[in-house]
Amino acid sequence: ERALRCRPGGIALFTAASESFSRRNVNASIAETFVRFGPVVEAAKAAGIPVRGYVSTAFGCPYEGDVPYSAVLDVARKLRDLDVAEIVLSDTIGVATPKQVAELVKSARAEMPVKQIALHFHDTRGTALANVLASLQLGITTFDSSAGGLGGCPFAPGATGNLATEDLLYMLDGLDIETGVSLSGVVEASQYLFEQTGRMPSSRYFRAAVS
Repeated sequence: ERALRCRPGGIALFTAASESFSRRNVNASIAETFVRFGPVVEAAKAAGIPVRGYVSTAFGCPYEGDVPYSAVLDVARKLRDLDVAEIVLSDTIGVATPKQVAELVKSARAEMPVKQIALHFHDTRGTALANVLASLQLGITTFDSSAGGLGGCPFAPGATGNLATEDLLYMLDGLDIETGVSLSGVVEASQYLFEQTGRMPSSRYFRAAVS
């Protein structure tokens, strides 16, 4: 209700493909998250605000290890049935490889329209850009990223920040893919964040640009 008063451009719902992570991240079982989602989705739709549904730990869980694709797809189907605008398959701890991404995306495409699928990568092991490229080749066009690679999750031990927007834009620009996002503008934003926090962004492009 507080969010609706601010007229946000969208609302995100978070569940997970593993029970352990769901309980630590949102203090609820996977089933309980969907009970919570119902009235939120109804209120958002009534206000004309799009809703994104996140499937955390889609490629691995810090507490349970490997997560079966069947578990990921089961949660994705439930989000699809809520009629959310996008379903975001999330590599919460940065363990995904291009092969895994391709396998899961192909399975997800059989369950829902490709335009409804988005990806969220962390760059913990340096594979985020490779995973984006694998996704692009399968028709995915929506990806999460953050200026400077900031972000993370306190309930995902060892996970580093999100895919850096600068690094993503540099690759997309090199592929002649129009994004409408200014690479230099994001570098300026990351510089501001660095000045305010004293934390050097993990973005490789940023480090090269300011060196």
